[in-house]
Amino acid sequence: MTTPLVFLVPGFFGFSSVGAVSYFEDVEKALDGALRRRGVAARIVRCMTQPTASIPRRADALRRQVLASGGLKARELHFIGHSTGGLDVRMLLTPGVKIARGDSEERIARLTRTAISVSTPHHGTPLANHFLSVQGQTLLLVLSALSTSGEGRGAILAAAKAIALIARLDDWLGRTETSLDRIAEGLLRKIRFDRRDPAWRYLGEIERDQGAVLQLTPEGIELFDAAVADHAGIDYGCVVAGVPKPREAFKIKELVDPEYVALRSLFRLLHALTARPHPRYPYPKPTKATQRLLDRGLGFKATPSISDGIVPTLSQLHGRVLHVVRADHLDVVGHYTLAGGSTGNWLPSGAGFTREAFDATWEAVAAAIARGRQPARAD
Repeated sequence: MTTPLVFLVPGFFGFSSVGAVSYFEDVEKALDGALRRRGVAARIVRCMTQPTASIPRRADALRRQVLASGGLKARELHFIGHSTGGLDVRMLLTPGVKIARGDSEERIARLTRTAISVSTPHHGTPLANHFLSVQGQTLLLVLSALSTSGEGRGAILAAAKAIALIARLDDWLGRTETSLDRIAEGLLRKIRFDRRDPAWRYLGEIERDQGAVLQLTPEGIELFDAAVADHAGIDYGCVVAGVPKPREAFKIKELVDPEYVALRSLFRLLHALTARPHPRYPYPKPTKATQRLLDRGLGFKATPSISDGIVPTLSQLHGRVLHVVRADHLDVVGHYTLAGGSTGNWLPSGAGFTREAFDATWEAVAAAIARGRQPARAD
């Protein structure tokens, strides 16, 4: 097989698609176009994952998908991991790692040219510590109960129909193309009681394995970093994102939009939790050159309290910095306001992310893949 393979690896709570909702919204199209402009005709593979499973299990799921996609017959492989997906990639490519029997991990690594992380918690995120709290464990327990019981599925089904109806009602008021509309159209109007429905399977995966929660804490990642190493000959790079601290005041037009107020309040909570660096597990201090690159890309100073709302900005550094963008955690994978007309702004961070910024992000990723098509020297 002469066509290069590019694997898109989703993060924590990730999926390939559920209903009409895609994790990497419009990324394939943008990346494919950017690669072709550089003379690279690649096959892009959207990977499935176990949403909250441990990193070794997620890495093994990735390994199996590489094999199923004909990866060992390809001339070259490239990996792009968003959020926890970047850690899955690093583990799979670690020299000498043993995830399964045989030597498939090493064979995959020998064919790999680039490993790119996007908003990945290479040094953990304080948000993971929250999921170890009573409130966080309660949330996961509720998700589990909803997915595994008939009563729970019935409750979600009834709520889905009600939300779909509300989405139609706000259209009559002139509020179209909101996140609520996209949830209703892409998922809720199509959800079924059948436990084989993708939505239930997704929630069931969360119920069965939540191993990544502990591993994504700053304490857990310290152990990960001690065991996981970069593979010689692979070009490692990162896309780094961050947003300014959310302002406290709402505009009048925002106050009459209950959906926006709720999502914005959620983002503020996530941002506040992520802005608390661990006192005993600090993020590595960037070099002066990297600090200037971060500050210039964000438009403000990158400090340990700055994040994309989910992952601290300084925690996202690993390998070469390919691109720095003022964006939240989901902006970079296409979930921003009116992106392509088919997705929603699930994290209204106020970053001002645009289609131009989205395209620039994936142009930078494509440039790194084109550059890394020849094996890097092992210095």
